[in-house]
Amino acid sequence: MAKRPQKKKKKDSKDAQILEGVLRLHPRGFGFVVPSDSKKHPEDIFIPKPFTADAIDSDQVEVEINPNSNWKKGPDGKILRILERGRSTLAGTVDYTDGAIMAYVPLLGEAKNVIVKKPKKGSLKVGDRLFLKVIEWGEKKKPTSCEVLKKFGHISDASIDVQATLHEYELPKAFPKEVVSEAKGFGEAVSEKEQSGRLDLTKTTCITIDPDTAKDFDDALSISKNSKGNFLLGVHIADVAHYVKPGSELDQEAYKRCNSTYFPGTCIPMLPEELSNNLCSLRQGVVRLTVSALMEFNPEGKLVQSNVKRSYIRSMKRFTYGEAKKILEGKKQSNHANTLKLMEELCLLLKKEKTARGSIDFALPELIVQVDEQGNPTGVKIETYHITHQIVEEFMLKANEIVAKTLIDMGKTPLFRVHEEPSNENMADFYANARALGFSLPPNPSDKDLQTLFDEAKNSPFSQQLAISFIRNLKLANYSPHNLGHFGLALEHYCHFTSPIRRYSDLITERLLFDEEGEKLNLEKIGQVCSERERLSFRAEVSVKLLKKLRLLKSWLEENPSGTYTGYITRIKPFGLFFEIKELFLEGFLHISQLADDYYLFNPTNEILEGERTGRRYSLGQEIAVLPTDVDLIRLKSEWVLASGKKRRKK
Repeated sequence: MAKRPQKKKKKDSKDAQILEGVLRLHPRGFGFVVPSDSKKHPEDIFIPKPFTADAIDSDQVEVEINPNSNWKKGPDGKILRILERGRSTLAGTVDYTDGAIMAYVPLLGEAKNVIVKKPKKGSLKVGDRLFLKVIEWGEKKKPTSCEVLKKFGHISDASIDVQATLHEYELPKAFPKEVVSEAKGFGEAVSEKEQSGRLDLTKTTCITIDPDTAKDFDDALSISKNSKGNFLLGVHIADVAHYVKPGSELDQEAYKRCNSTYFPGTCIPMLPEELSNNLCSLRQGVVRLTVSALMEFNPEGKLVQSNVKRSYIRSMKRFTYGEAKKILEGKKQSNHANTLKLMEELCLLLKKEKTARGSIDFALPELIVQVDEQGNPTGVKIETYHITHQIVEEFMLKANEIVAKTLIDMGKTPLFRVHEEPSNENMADFYANARALGFSLPPNPSDKDLQTLFDEAKNSPFSQQLAISFIRNLKLANYSPHNLGHFGLALEHYCHFTSPIRRYSDLITERLLFDEEGEKLNLEKIGQVCSERERLSFRAEVSVKLLKKLRLLKSWLEENPSGTYTGYITRIKPFGLFFEIKELFLEGFLHISQLADDYYLFNPTNEILEGERTGRRYSLGQEIAVLPTDVDLIRLKSEWVLASGKKRRKK
């Protein structure tokens, strides 16, 4: 990309610093600029909403860092100009056709009007979902002008949700023919020749534990005890690097995707299904090539020794999380019950060690949106985090740590998974939030105090909110050849190794372990690309999941207009309060005008709304009963009122 010359700025009381970078815009309007030169400028620059200068997510921009910043969480600044647009297409939905055709584009937000040029053929109606080409971006308050490239269908059709989202986030779709052809060329089974020179573990009892709907089995586990009473743990990972060679068609496509993207009812894989669901998947009863992290732990759970070898296994049993849990609880019989019990025993020892070193452990339930074949949501299921999830997590974490140390001992630089420490100011915000929810903390909480806090919160209605508040105040984890440690796990050395079917970073780790070409890899660039694609996939996943939740809420509202829901207050502002719907893990908002029984004043110290006359309070974590009045699928939002309330009277 050609660089424009930088404009000279007048110096303030301090020298103003100007640099270039890529804008990462938050849905609420503010953003962060990721500097192009991360070595010289390692910190992202916060851009307040008024200073984004009409730039959108992924734009290359010139930013001026505020020389007199009082923002203690990191540098802040303002965008001076857009150097290059990050994209030329948009996805949106028609929301107005009276005269001009207008569309709502989530990427541009509420403040930006988008005019759609009337198509030469056919007509457009409110609710049509479109793929648009930008004709004119429109500076400042001028509208953005677009023409239609493709009409996906109508917003009422749930079957197009994923297709439209893939275009919106510019994610790869179908695999090119040459990529599929290369994958098919490996056949459907592992040959004897491929097994040569590898450790034969086909007689070892290996099992997999995964979600009910899983098809891509990256990892298998084995465990036993030796004559000393030591645990012998094996974490066996699909040897994707054996098939996906550097520079191949498969490799280029995998790098373009960097990870699999998961939507309700479907998945956009990083690798074609010939590999992801078959030849690389550690399915029950078939021989598969693996990379095995073999570890020995003493009876107290301390690591005695470890090594990493290329191997081949035959998984003897495919368990779901729920099935394995029933066996451990004695509710179901299995020939592998003793294996699972040994795994549970070691898991609890590793968890104890992890907590002792300062790792923060909070188990959040996951809401799974269930859909039919047409993509229509049919209900939700709350997946709770229990012992079988913990077994898999603890063993994967330990394998990742061991492999990172192994690479370092080999004199190689891993592609680290790094997670920097949060600022003191961010942690102070979290502590204030926890205290506002009624939890007691000492003036300067330790890691142990934090773990005690999360343990206390597990059985309270605030567990979800507390964990989310903590996560929001942390820095994002990313991939880098520079080892900055992992704050969340309290580990000095950590990399990703255990999911090479669905993460390119893990494929790179396998290459570094065994492939001489690994030394020629540009880990700096690969780390940046993997980090960016991970965040993009996450945003796409959240977008589709939100739309599915709103579709479900809309159907419930139509079936039962007077149905009420339970909400827990998560944030309070002078203009109203935000809450999370218990039944859907969905954020809602009540404007202060909806609080009809009094005139409410905002107390910023305690973050509460207090009635001027009655003294009634609304505080963080408080349970409220709410009623949906409208669901807007186009703008991805819902309207709510208090279940017993009327609109606030005017003063």
